[in-house]
Amino acid sequence: MPRRKQRNSESGENHERWLVSYADFITLLFAFFIVMYAVSSVNEGKYRILSHSLVSAFKSNTNSSDLASATPSEVAMLDNLNLQSKRGDSIKPIEELAHKIKKQEKMQSMAKNIHHALESLVKDGQVRVTQSSLGITVEINASVLFSPGQAKLADNSTLALQAVAHVIRGHEHEIHVEGHTDNLPIHTDYFPSNWELSAARASSVIRLFIESGVEAKRLTAVGYGENRPIESNETPEGRKRNRRVAVMILSNDADKVTELPIIEENAN
Repeated sequence: MPRRKQRNSESGENHERWLVSYADFITLLFAFFIVMYAVSSVNEGKYRILSHSLVSAFKSNTNSSDLASATPSEVAMLDNLNLQSKRGDSIKPIEELAHKIKKQEKMQSMAKNIHHALESLVKDGQVRVTQSSLGITVEINASVLFSPGQAKLADNSTLALQAVAHVIRGHEHEIHVEGHTDNLPIHTDYFPSNWELSAARASSVIRLFIESGVEAKRLTAVGYGENRPIESNETPEGRKRNRRVAVMILSNDADKVTELPIIEENAN
């Protein structure tokens, strides 16, 4: 009999062990909600600081009623932001960020307009419009613009270039027009080498841009000849791709270019 009672008591204790696990689970759940509440309170404070800092950046003062719920540390941070705003330290990064975003949106809009204006040529693979951190590149196959070995624009090519000029003439970005050829040598009375041919083709495009209303001071003609291929010259398809004119609309402003001082050496 004593042994049976001992077994019953042990069996009863085993049946009630789930209470321990349940209590641990409740404790962990309670701790979890405490942590979540603490995190949400920190985020709310950061959001309040961010909100007041943006307001103080565009206004010289902050409404005292908005600071009623702020903690002492948040009020101190806001006072520091207000002091920076009065000195112009905090509003300058905001203005620079807004200017950068506006500039990127303008470049994207310009690229879309050029793509739309040359949509038929883009679908045929004769024109490629790409955008990068350097700006917008409009790559036009030379066969669209010129006859073989010639630098005079074909009659049916002016419409495409005028469409590009119509988009870029209302902006201030610098424009580089690059002429490229394949590696097949050329030697004529007008063009002794591919250097002259590529430079003359770039100049012909620039001349049309000027006639279409683009400011001449924004334009630069560059002739690379066969020295910057984008495909292999071993195949006719590759050589056709390399014969091209690239119109590069630079994203950097001309007024940001700084000139380095000339260092004069003293004569001995």
